[in-house]
Amino acid sequence: MLRISELLDLTHTIAGEYLADFDYPWQALSGIREMIIFEGRSLNKSEYNEIYPNVWIHKNSTVAPTAYIDEPCIIGEGTEIRHCAFIRGSALIGKNCVIGNSTEIKNVILFDNVQVPHYNYVGDSILGYKSHMGAGSITSNVKSDKTLVTVNKGHEKINTKLKKFGAVLGDYVEVGCNTVLNPGTVVGRKTNIYPLSCVRGYVPSESIYKTGGIIIKKENR
Repeated sequence: MLRISELLDLTHTIAGEYLADFDYPWQALSGIREMIIFEGRSLNKSEYNEIYPNVWIHKNSTVAPTAYIDEPCIIGEGTEIRHCAFIRGSALIGKNCVIGNSTEIKNVILFDNVQVPHYNYVGDSILGYKSHMGAGSITSNVKSDKTLVTVNKGHEKINTKLKKFGAVLGDYVEVGCNTVLNPGTVVGRKTNIYPLSCVRGYVPSESIYKTGGIIIKKENR
């Protein structure tokens, strides 16, 4: 359940064709910068303004004058970039997203309708359609011992061969306030993470991740 096809609906991002070339989402992280530049140059000029080289912003998006945006970056239709947002570059931001007050992002793909609205850090990560990170929740993208990041799935350890890899959130994931997603976290579709959680490894789809790392399956209603 770690494959892109099992986590993400690729119709909700302009990076769909790019992501479809990979089996696992972390394999796509190293090429995000080049992909954004390629996609940006083919955007409809009647819909997007290239405000400076390699930064494309949809004419129907809203960007606070205090926000900082480095290249390359694409900001989709209907997206809101709020006060003091810090976009460090290599950021593909979809339609109807919210990048909030003092939120910092870099080397990311944010699918349509993603919300990181309050004091979040998202780096070297992919956030699926309609995923949401509560206030103060972050992705930690480098291990404390600086070794390569692994994805832990049960007793299996998958070496990503990456020094920097934060998290992948499947579609419709809800992350509670002040949660830390440790390097190599992968959360399946429609899963909820309790506030104040410290998450690592793979969390199955349609689950609830509770305090202390207890995982239960959601009940069908």
